[in-house]
Amino acid sequence: MKLLVVLLVAVSLCAGSPVPEVPGDNSHYVEGESRYIWMPDGEGVPHLVDLEEPVDEDLLQSRNGANNQYWLFTRQNPRNQQIIVNGNVNSIRNSNYNGNRPLMVIVHGWNSNGNSGMNPQIRDAYLAVADANVIVLDWRALANGAYTTAVRGVPSVGQFLGNFLVWLINNGGGNWNNVHLVGFSLGAHVVGNAGRTAGRRPSRITGLDPAGPQWGGNSNALNRNDGQHVETIHTDGGLLGIMDPIANADFYPNGGRNPQPGCLISTCSHSRAPELFASSVRTNHFNGRLCNNFNQAQNNQCTGANLRMGNSILNKRGNGLYGLSTGNRWPF
Repeated sequence: MKLLVVLLVAVSLCAGSPVPEVPGDNSHYVEGESRYIWMPDGEGVPHLVDLEEPVDEDLLQSRNGANNQYWLFTRQNPRNQQIIVNGNVNSIRNSNYNGNRPLMVIVHGWNSNGNSGMNPQIRDAYLAVADANVIVLDWRALANGAYTTAVRGVPSVGQFLGNFLVWLINNGGGNWNNVHLVGFSLGAHVVGNAGRTAGRRPSRITGLDPAGPQWGGNSNALNRNDGQHVETIHTDGGLLGIMDPIANADFYPNGGRNPQPGCLISTCSHSRAPELFASSVRTNHFNGRLCNNFNQAQNNQCTGANLRMGNSILNKRGNGLYGLSTGNRWPF
């Protein structure tokens, strides 16, 4: 029913205009030229986005990174979040946060929230393999506005997250060599800004199909200098995700673009990145092979040295472009 409503809205907009009518299908899209694109919400439902929609300046002022919520999960509270409030030391003391554990931070993308599917999926994977502090950043106050407005708000959300992490480690304990930031789509650029704000100290930053529309040439985009080691997993490159290499290690499963195995449309391929990552945390079975060039990566013809895609290893390091094949359903 939800999908039907989206389709009906699209059709009403399409009369006499070049608006795509098939939900989730972005085969029409040309970066920098197309006005409309389908984007998934936190449950994978496609929504039509107008990339020329005016930015809501009032919303940016009232709903910025100051509205971030930080939900802590540990093996002592794997399902029920404890909210840590930036600046309130008692909120750390009254929680299960333990500075001797690794710290994993998960950040959702556009039109999502802390309960959206990718968050519990990745959270549960981490807690299954490590006694860790897992923090889910809920930035729905801004993420659930227009895409164009959310893009403009990403730096603020990331900066507040970076400052929160500095405060948390200073007051609750912790080691930057045990910090791993993971973000999907717009969330990938959020964690990039967070790492930059924190002095590029996080041991690992993982961008899951970093958002592409309006991010080409954007100085606020995730880049290889945002942490000690930055990696990306590209699954819908050139459409909803960035295709160009932007990290120390860029992984291109199945060529890094739509259609991913088991997907027919762009929105499915984009949403595949967090699923692949969650699976990699649990099993660490994705074996990337070093590519000699970008063309090899796009065509999945890489045969060089091995580097595992994803996983939760905090001291993981590696450089270059990596290709690999995956299955079409969990655990892929």
